[in-house]
Amino acid sequence: MSRPVRVRFAPSPTGPLHIGGVRTALFNYLFAKKNNGVFYLRIEDTDQNRFVPGAEQYIFEALEWLGISPSETVGKNEKFGPYRQSERKHLYKQYADQLIHSGWAYYAFDTPEALDVHRKQHEEQGKTFIYNWHNREKLDTSLVISDEETNKRIAAGEDFVIRFKTPVNEVLELKDIIRGDIKFDTNLLDDKVLFKSDGMPTYHLANIVDDHLMETSHVIRGEEWLPSLPLHHLLYKAFGWEAPEFAHLPLILKPNGKGKLSKRDGEIGGFPVFPLQWKDLKGFKEEGYFPEALINMLVMLGWNEGSGIEKEIYSLKELESKFLLENVTKSGGKFNPEKAKWYNQQYLQLEDNEVLALIFKEILSEKNITVSDYKLKKIIELTKERAVFINDFWEINNYIFQRPMSYDNKALEKNWKENTAFLMINLLDILEKINEFKQSEIEREVKDWIKNNQYSFGQIMAPFRISLVGELKGIDLFVLCELIGKKEVIERIENVIKLNELK
Repeated sequence: MSRPVRVRFAPSPTGPLHIGGVRTALFNYLFAKKNNGVFYLRIEDTDQNRFVPGAEQYIFEALEWLGISPSETVGKNEKFGPYRQSERKHLYKQYADQLIHSGWAYYAFDTPEALDVHRKQHEEQGKTFIYNWHNREKLDTSLVISDEETNKRIAAGEDFVIRFKTPVNEVLELKDIIRGDIKFDTNLLDDKVLFKSDGMPTYHLANIVDDHLMETSHVIRGEEWLPSLPLHHLLYKAFGWEAPEFAHLPLILKPNGKGKLSKRDGEIGGFPVFPLQWKDLKGFKEEGYFPEALINMLVMLGWNEGSGIEKEIYSLKELESKFLLENVTKSGGKFNPEKAKWYNQQYLQLEDNEVLALIFKEILSEKNITVSDYKLKKIIELTKERAVFINDFWEINNYIFQRPMSYDNKALEKNWKENTAFLMINLLDILEKINEFKQSEIEREVKDWIKNNQYSFGQIMAPFRISLVGELKGIDLFVLCELIGKKEVIERIENVIKLNELK
């Protein structure tokens, strides 16, 4: 009988959470949901030298914003707590000792200086120094000195590490859910350090021990950990524990497809690579992305529902029911900043206009602009198709909320004739007399005046629009008049008349 599904996201708080890490968390979350399992988060902070203040909190806040918070983590349902490795460090030495006693590990007393000498000697011969079965019995280890001598040196406080004793002449035939069958020759592996001289475990030991104690059923992680798979498999074997199933996710690649996407790529390309702002670097949230759009974009960088299905828009609920690890691709997916914007635009179009109006209202409030809910909703309806981000509603519609500070000179030269001022003054008279300043009434009165005087629409409408907008763009002119009101319409027209009189 298969074990209950328990999967984890285990980041190190060494900086802001990159979208590559976010996608790893997302795939773990979706796999848990699909299989009625548990998604938990463990903070792997054993490397205190690289610890960055604020990074741990950033991880929690990012996952919460995205709607994929773990069901177990630090301070939350700590069934197998603590969930910080630094608070579990008392556990690991006993497991390292267990490997020593069972013959799967050994003490190594080599100094950094001595190892440097070995590396340089190998380099001079055109070789690479690997600490493994070739030389471990020629180096300063407990494999070549007596137990009595070993214990004496440890008792004297001499620095040592504990290394894994990799088996010789074995071919490991391992299975990866995404990549299928993979073979590893143990003779090509090095004897990794499991326990450091500072009394802390390395990633490899702590990771395996914690995954076992926390009853992890599947390890879903980035492909950069694939070279560690044979060691982790052997550690499970050494402890006599049932190993979890493994799945190694493809990389998120640079936009040009050459290498792993990095923070530097975002800085150069002017696009976010973090979910939330980190110091002076804006995240997807601050750039105006919907969390649902980011989720959708990330899941498609490495997963598809199946061959022949070209669907691209999935809600989180849909993904929870459709996600299969077997449909994750082996090859990396290129991050496309324009495609990311496209996803956000799709979600903006799907969003309720009243919700968008409320968010846009907050943006206007920051600019000390007050607009009725009715007008705001109308503006959203009219310009929604042109927006990618909610902030775009300001860029597209700022002329509605503020008078033109300048005018398109080319448009003015082309459309402001000798008699245009006269026509605009007459238009002011028509507008002044309209009692109910609504779109339909304004349109009827203005068009009747144009027809009755046998003017061309171009004679009137172009300078009319320039007066209100500053250029030949914008929403329906009569709707614009209703939105900004009679007083504002008249004053904008008067301003442009005065401007042209001064020329």
